[in-house]
Amino acid sequence: MGDFSKDINSKFPNNRIKALLNIIYTASWINSYQNDFFKPYGISPQQYNILRILNGAKEPLKVQTIKDRMLERSPNATRLMDKLCAKDCIKRLTSEHDRRVVKIVITDEGRKLLKAIPNTINKDLLKNLTEEEAEQLSNLLDKMR
Repeated sequence: MGDFSKDINSKFPNNRIKALLNIIYTASWINSYQNDFFKPYGISPQQYNILRILNGAKEPLKVQTIKDRMLERSPNATRLMDKLCAKDCIKRLTSEHDRRVVKIVITDEGRKLLKAIPNTINKDLLKNLTEEEAEQLSNLLDKMR
């Protein structure tokens, strides 16, 4: 098992500070892992999240609804969607009644991309935790927030 203090060669004034820095360090580790995982598919973890949101919605969604549902609140969600549009993974639908209203829908190409990506990433990231430990970790993170 990894030891965070040895990984960064540091000591901490108390366990709360150590825990907070460990969360930040682990978040960075997860982010790097996800970026490497999705790189062969030509998308980012945030773009994958957008595709999953749209695929699960079963209907076109407003951009703001997608932003609200994203795991990582992204100020550049529109740019992420522009890139997905360029790859023909999503499509923008303008309202007949109000041109300011734009909804987003996943395309067949986007669904094909989702199917091509193995859904093992979460299992791989959590492989060292038992189901009970994962529940405990989740509860502690909820308590922290």
